[in-house]
Amino acid sequence: MDTAQQEATARARELQRSWYGEPLGALFRRLIDDLGLNQARLAAVLGLSAPMLSQLMSGQRAKIGNPAVVQRVQALQELAVQVADGSVSAAEATDRMDEIKKSQGGSVLTGTGPTAPGSGAPTVRRVVREIQSLLRSVAAAGDIIDAADSLAPAHPELAEFLRVYGAGRTADAVAHYESHQN
Repeated sequence: MDTAQQEATARARELQRSWYGEPLGALFRRLIDDLGLNQARLAAVLGLSAPMLSQLMSGQRAKIGNPAVVQRVQALQELAVQVADGSVSAAEATDRMDEIKKSQGGSVLTGTGPTAPGSGAPTVRRVVREIQSLLRSVAAAGDIIDAADSLAPAHPELAEFLRVYGAGRTADAVAHYESHQN
């Protein structure tokens, strides 16, 4: 890959981070891992071609052009959280993915559209992912670590928070969150 391609890919990933909270490659790999999918199955559920999914994951393309696909991504993220917290079994997840695949989406602006049953109460993992997404939409992981290093001498707890949620793994952030309740 030449320098111009590398720069274009880096720009696309930064745009993805600003639009979706993280690069789509990381988001899609997490969905693949959390839901036990392969790329072809993920592409099918989302309503994308396999080459389009690959281009989004690699940063060759920055944006998902179809709002219904964005909503399917959000629905799969919710489903992954429910599978992780045990509120949805693997068999139920397969059925739900079929429903998500068939969904046309609702209005992005009003928040209407298909919602997962039982999605009312936030789980710890969902709360953690929201915090991570917010922090990662504001700054890149390296910048968050730099900010944490600057804060550490005077505010070690805030520095730890930034490191764990802004640049750490979700499992570590969940453990941190749970250890600081009560």
